[in-house]
Amino acid sequence: MSLFDQGPTMSLEEFRLLRELVNETCGIRFESDAMFAMERRLRERLAALGLTSFRAYYQRLRYHPEAQAELENAVDVLTTNETYFFREAYQLEALEKSILPEMKERNERSKRLTVWSAGCSTGEEVYTIAMILLGTGAFAGWDLRVFGSDISRRVIQHARRGVYGESSFRAMQPRYSRYFSDAPGGKRIANEVKSICHFGQLNLLDHERSALIGTADVIFCRNVLIYFDDRSRERVVRTFHDRLVPGGYLLLGHSESLLHRATQFEIVHMDRDIVYRRPMTRTLFDEVDR
Repeated sequence: MSLFDQGPTMSLEEFRLLRELVNETCGIRFESDAMFAMERRLRERLAALGLTSFRAYYQRLRYHPEAQAELENAVDVLTTNETYFFREAYQLEALEKSILPEMKERNERSKRLTVWSAGCSTGEEVYTIAMILLGTGAFAGWDLRVFGSDISRRVIQHARRGVYGESSFRAMQPRYSRYFSDAPGGKRIANEVKSICHFGQLNLLDHERSALIGTADVIFCRNVLIYFDDRSRERVVRTFHDRLVPGGYLLLGHSESLLHRATQFEIVHMDRDIVYRRPMTRTLFDEVDR
């Protein structure tokens, strides 16, 4: 194979079919200028399956007995999973200094606290949240649970291993280095942290399966909704509302906002961030949904 012959090419019609199928499955939106990126990324799946055209690949995703498993593989190679510890530190500061003290007071009787990281990629955000919870020293003896979910099984497996290379530590705060030890391939997260973290594969459009998370006091979903179309984004935000306890908080990425959208959340201005809270009492939206 020459430099200029790298495999099957994708037609506009094949791109449209594949784009619609992926969007229908997980809500991710691909603009018209993404065709060549999709072609390049999916070629490895065609090669793995011995297929010679994207039309044949589409047929496999639609009608093959193992279509669902292959669709997960397709979504896996098409999604971006770049993350690192203590990413967007200003939000983590809002969690530590404003939200957690409130949750400690509110949950003092139950001594339970649950945080969900939706779209957690390889797990750095989940372990970051867990380190913050343990590092405060305020929750000794509590039932602490940090759930991480992602549509990609591959990154979930990485998260469960808990071993990370140098690039994951680019914003690492030195005081948390005690939670790591040297390991082949990088540094391993301590069992003290791992013991309160749980990971699972989850499509955020699957409202019923999301219920397995239970209720959460805080939900992180950072730099995930930007890849969704409007309808899918609304469905996911509704799921977050349903999974949060009254008074629970939703933290989105810096490029995401609910400010100009009609939602069930109320806006809370903190020192360095804007976050969203499920109201303590029923709203007009809740009454309309009944």
